[in-house]
Amino acid sequence: MKIYIKLLQSNEVLKRLSFIQLIVYFGAWFSNVAIYTLLIDLKVSAEVVAFVAMLHFLAGVIQAPFSGTIIDRVKPKILMLSLIVIELFATFFFIFVNQVSDLWLLYIFILFKMAAASFYFTTEMSLLPKILDGSDLQKANELHSIIWSFSYTLGMAISGFIVYSLGITVAFLLDASMFVIAFFMLLSLKLDLEVIHNEESVAQMMVASFSYLKKNRLALHLMILHAFVGLTAFDALVALMVDRYYASIIAVSLALGLLHSSRAIGLVIGPIILSKFLNNKFLIYIFMAQGLALFLWAYMMHNFYLSLIASVIVGLFATTLWSYTYTLLQKNIEEKYYGRIVAYNDMLFLGAAAFTSFMIGFLATHTISLEMITTLLGLGFFIGALYLSWIIKYTNIKEIDSK
Repeated sequence: MKIYIKLLQSNEVLKRLSFIQLIVYFGAWFSNVAIYTLLIDLKVSAEVVAFVAMLHFLAGVIQAPFSGTIIDRVKPKILMLSLIVIELFATFFFIFVNQVSDLWLLYIFILFKMAAASFYFTTEMSLLPKILDGSDLQKANELHSIIWSFSYTLGMAISGFIVYSLGITVAFLLDASMFVIAFFMLLSLKLDLEVIHNEESVAQMMVASFSYLKKNRLALHLMILHAFVGLTAFDALVALMVDRYYASIIAVSLALGLLHSSRAIGLVIGPIILSKFLNNKFLIYIFMAQGLALFLWAYMMHNFYLSLIASVIVGLFATTLWSYTYTLLQKNIEEKYYGRIVAYNDMLFLGAAAFTSFMIGFLATHTISLEMITTLLGLGFFIGALYLSWIIKYTNIKEIDSK
């Protein structure tokens, strides 16, 4: 943990962005327990639960083709402030969803909120390689994912208790207040990075980025590799587990909060334990370990307390997979394409997450057990390990620390 603290102390901009990120991500996930508790209280079908989970990721897919070109043309601070405002209002409007007939409003607000959240994330991730390089960039990505996981842990856990004790509406209002704090913190940050001047139109920039990917096949392979991490989109799976197995023994909001928090504990400590061993070949074993962890979760799923333990183990490897594959991509693209390629990368990742959420609901409503669904997700990571082996063997991929 000392290496992350040292990095923050040496870079004031990264330190402030990380603290803002903690608040923004806390706000992004704080609503989730309230949303899924609301859905279960309204007794909606598994397909609706999965559809809502899919919307959280689909929003990012829809805006990704355009966000990259905007990121490469607009100053990051102005863009990030605007996105926080959108998240604030979308979160506040959740309070008007109270019955099944209001679900269409929920869908719209989720789309706006998560599109803005994804846009903000892409903007920040395209910003990091402009202020950091090499191992510092890798550590910043790991720190980014640790903060995401910590926010996820704290947001889900606290939200579970808030929903249980004070109600869904209060949770939404508290969530909106998080974005107010983040807005004023970012407003006071001095961030004077200049945008690279580009005379190309938006359409020309999109064509140029696709042409760049066609020439740089390694970047395309790394984007696909990173998309495998989208198989960890477990929100729909957890909500269905709670509804099917645990609702009779513990309050829904508490069960949701505890399960997500347990997994997020693993997400936080995973990179701290694993980062010292990481290189391209070792990443193959991380993919395989993630698959085995999902097999274990499927086996323990019937018991709530064993499932909490398995959730921690499931979370141990996901953050490392996410941060290392992201850093490999950043290392293998040119600066002028950062915004666009990162946006397309996020589009693939979020598309994989949206498809995962959809398939969880689809399979669950077609008599496939949740245990079998979890096992199939585990098999996906073994396919990812094989794909990474192929990339290492047949491309000139470099280690992150190499020049």
